Amino acid sequence: MIRVGVLGAAGRMGRTVCAAVATAPDMELVAAVDPAAAGVPVIDLVDAAAAPGATWVRISASPDALARARTEVAVDFTVLESARTNLARLASDGIHAVVGTTGFTPGDLARLARLFVASNCVIAPNFAVSAVLMMHFAEKAAPLFESAEVIELHHDAKVDAPSGTAMMTAGRMAAASAEWNPDPTRTEVLPGARGGEGPGGIRVHSVRLAGLVAHQEVILGAQGQTLTLRADSYDRSSFMPGTLLAVRAVAGRPGLTVGLEPLLGL
Repeated sequence: MIRVGVLGAAGRMGRTVCAAVATAPDMELVAAVDPAAAGVPVIDLVDAAAAPGATWVRISASPDALARARTEVAVDFTVLESARTNLARLASDGIHAVVGTTGFTPGDLARLARLFVASNCVIAPNFAVSAVLMMHFAEKAAPLFESAEVIELHHDAKVDAPSGTAMMTAGRMAAASAEWNPDPTRTEVLPGARGGEGPGGIRVHSVRLAGLVAHQEVILGAQGQTLTLRADSYDRSSFMPGTLLAVRAVAGRPGLTVGLEPLLGL
């Protein structure tokens, strides 16, 4: 049994991870951390009926609970500033990390690569297999098209824009092809109407709306044709197969792994 702890356990993603771990036959939820809900039993935040017989813990205020519970893998779905502190602590304590928090800079990743020596870390901007495949296909298609734009759509509680998935998608497409048509726009009637200029000059657009979860569309254009790739996550449960895959795999992935693709053999 893999002993798993969850950071950000009271958040929407954290609660979903707790339930997924509790129902996995090869995992045990041994710790949950969230200062905003310290002392609350995890069972009060999830659908306990979906995991009959599962062992539920109380949420702790401090990451100290992870080491005390002999956690082997910690899952972090918090916010960037918290994740930076959490990951340094996990590396110091020799606990493997699986991270869905987004917004890490290249400098952050370089630092984490130096920190994770005694234990390993998997960071993925998106744990939905559909989104991973969308990025993979967009990268493969990029050299065959002249222009591209990325539109990402998320729920109205997401605080960063563009999403990590959108930035990774644009970065991979730009690395796959340096030949992109220039933006013909000379006048923006509304500043920002053309979105943000991402890697390679690829335009990235962000939408934040109530009712959404996580969605992304990549539109590639060439003479007389377009190719549209779209991935939709309608429920946070869509991220759980990829998250549990990473929990199972992280112990065998030395150092830092970025993205779910290596775990899927892509």
